[in-house]
Amino acid sequence: MKSKDNNYDLNNWFRCKDKLINLEKPLIMGVLNVTSNSFFEGSRKFLFDEALRHADEMIKAGADCIDIGGVSTRPKADLLTLEEELERVVPVVKAIRKKHPKILISIDTFRSEVAKASVKEGADIINDVYSGRYDGKMYDVVAELEVPYVLMHSRGDSKNMQDLCHYKDVVEEVCYELSEQVEIAKSKGIKDIIIDPGFGFAKTMEQNYELLKGIKYLEILGLPILIGLSRKSMIYKLLNLEPENALNGTTALNTLAMLNKANFIRVHDVEEAVQVRQIVLTINNS
Repeated sequence: MKSKDNNYDLNNWFRCKDKLINLEKPLIMGVLNVTSNSFFEGSRKFLFDEALRHADEMIKAGADCIDIGGVSTRPKADLLTLEEELERVVPVVKAIRKKHPKILISIDTFRSEVAKASVKEGADIINDVYSGRYDGKMYDVVAELEVPYVLMHSRGDSKNMQDLCHYKDVVEEVCYELSEQVEIAKSKGIKDIIIDPGFGFAKTMEQNYELLKGIKYLEILGLPILIGLSRKSMIYKLLNLEPENALNGTTALNTLAMLNKANFIRVHDVEEAVQVRQIVLTINNS
């Protein structure tokens, strides 16, 4: 919908706490894994000072948002205790918010206690790979906090997700299962939802590419779309590479995602993603 008085599309604005975020161009979400066991070694920023330096680097490179996670959700990964996760991420959230008061901060967690503590210290968005299935209090806490919620498609957990890749039509079923979770989240009072199709979560390599090919079908849900493809196994296994060498493939897939109107691009390599965005915007505006 166009404003009568201004030449901008009101549908391109997204509420984030006390701010309105313009989604006319894709927002770059930089990954900050405060972990020792992330699948991509280059993103493991376990030490506090190192995590802050890496956040500074990503913001300088053009990141619009920093996504902070303390627990690896890669297949077969072990979960931390609640106390360990809180100790890892909350001080980092607090320090980044103090140094960068305007940057968007997302907390990548499936625990409501971590979500609540992080928002208290300045986080803006909750990014939950289990979409409330791990913690039955998550939806109520998000609604109470009145923050945007990234609702990602997944099945099972890190231990068994790759045993749950049975789909007749992966695009159709992902859309349907996301729509069901969206309705539940809305019924709990969550107003601002971002959807993520969950590449690599309960999907085979072939299903991941089929889903990417049909990603525009997610627009039927009428919500902002987050795409996280960065250095995932669907890239490096296809190309017979290690994750450290998967940047070129990541860039190719991020280009496709942006051309298909993804609103958030979650990446390990911010500078390269910003360059891709500039090229895509030039194509779209030409």
